[in-house]
Formats: sequence, C-alpha cells, structure tokens
Amino acid sequence: MNERPIRRLLVKRGADLFRAPKAFIRFTRHDEADALLNNLDEYPHAFVLSCVMDRQMKAERAWMIPYRFQEKLGDLSMKTLLGLSLADVQKLMAEPEPLHRFVDKMSGFFFSCVQRLANVYQSRASLIWSDRPSSATVVYRFLEFDGVGPKIASMAANILAREFKVPFADHFSIDISADVHVRRVFGRLGLTPLNATVDQLIFRARGLHPEFPGLMDFPAWEIGRNWCKPRKPDCTGCYMKKVCPSASLAQHG
Repeated sequence: MNERPIRRLLVKRGADLFRAPKAFIRFTRHDEADALLNNLDEYPHAFVLSCVMDRQMKAERAWMIPYRFQEKLGDLSMKTLLGLSLADVQKLMAEPEPLHRFVDKMSGFFFSCVQRLANVYQSRASLIWSDRPSSATVVYRFLEFDGVGPKIASMAANILAREFKVPFADHFSIDISADVHVRRVFGRLGLTPLNATVDQLIFRARGLHPEFPGLMDFPAWEIGRNWCKPRKPDCTGCYMKKVCPSASLAQHG
C-alpha cells in the first residue's frame, strides 16, 4: 500500500481547517451554550470545565454541563463557582435530572477543577494557554486536572490551536485523540490494524506527521462520523475514496 496519498489528503484537510479564519464553534448544537463556550475572553473556565466533563457520554451532552450550571445558578463567574461546596456541586449535577452518567465522580472532578483554576491560575483559566507555551506544556497543564487523561488533554490543546487559533510555540505534542471514529478510519485506510491500540494509533500519527500529529485528528473523526460508518459506509461520498483500500474493495466486492 502506498500511504503517501492517504497521508497527503489527511494532512491537507487538517491544514485547511487549521488555516481557516476563526469561526463560531458548534460544541453542543445549542445556541446559548455554544455562545458561552465560544466566549474564551470572559468564560475560559467554561471551556476547561467542559473538557473535564467530556467522557463516557455523548460529547454534546457533556459540553452542555457548564451552561446547565449557569442556568441553575444564574451566573457562571469563577466567584460564584468558588462559593459552591462539593455537596452543592453534587446537587446541581444530580437534580432535577442528572447532567452526567456518573454524577458523584464527575461532581468531584468539577469541584476539583474549579479549585485548581483558583489556586494555580488565579481564577483565570486562560493562563493555561495565554503565554504562547509549547504544546507539551499545554497538554501537561490539562493533565494536571483530576480525571483528565492524554486523550482529553490532547483534544483540549487541539481545539485551542485549530478552532480558537490560540498561538503555541509548536504543535509537536498535540496527538490524535484515539476515539472509535479515528480507530475505524485509520484501520480501514490501512494505516493501522482495525483493532489498533491507543498507543499504536498515537505513534502511527506521530510517524506520519511528526510536526503536528493531531492535525489528522479532525479529518479522521469527520470521515468516520459522516461517511465511514461502522455499518454500510458511504464510500462514494468520502473524499478519501480514490486512495482508500477499503473503498476499492467495496467497489469491486
């Protein structure tokens, strides 16, 4: 298999998105919630809290959680959040309907995140990324929040760089976030085994584009979400169809 055209198309799509002008980001498909999350100047902590909440449920619902807190509290300032006890957070997370599948665990992560933002970043979450840091520094800073692993930390750094156009000193340490879509697409493109481990996916992307491995993250996710479905993939609509070995097999099968 000649992987060069596959790499070229993935990197080109990622680079086009990276160079595109900053636009309103659709995190939740809810206008007011998305407006809150896009307001990185006044509510950078809403973005950080959403990243911390984003696990083991649909991303759109997880990213709604800061907005739901704002609805219940009437305010999402750091001053208001710091006035909440852990018990307060648990109640807000649980009633009248649970905001997350794992109320107790995620309440603890939410509370801990607020405390860390106050104690380490003077209640200014933007200090995580505002000093033109290296990508490794940004990823590491996210990893220091309770409950955040490499996947979420890389995702957060990638969104800041790609969507918010936050300047970093480099992009070497922004990896792909190896979710089900990325794993399926890399496998069907023949870049990794279909059952590749997270480490295999990450290091494969590093090898393909070491200066910015995560540049291929959104293109792979987009392909998996829109065309390369688990069942009945729509190869005819996918821009990778001419170089994808799986599409070729489907056409001649």
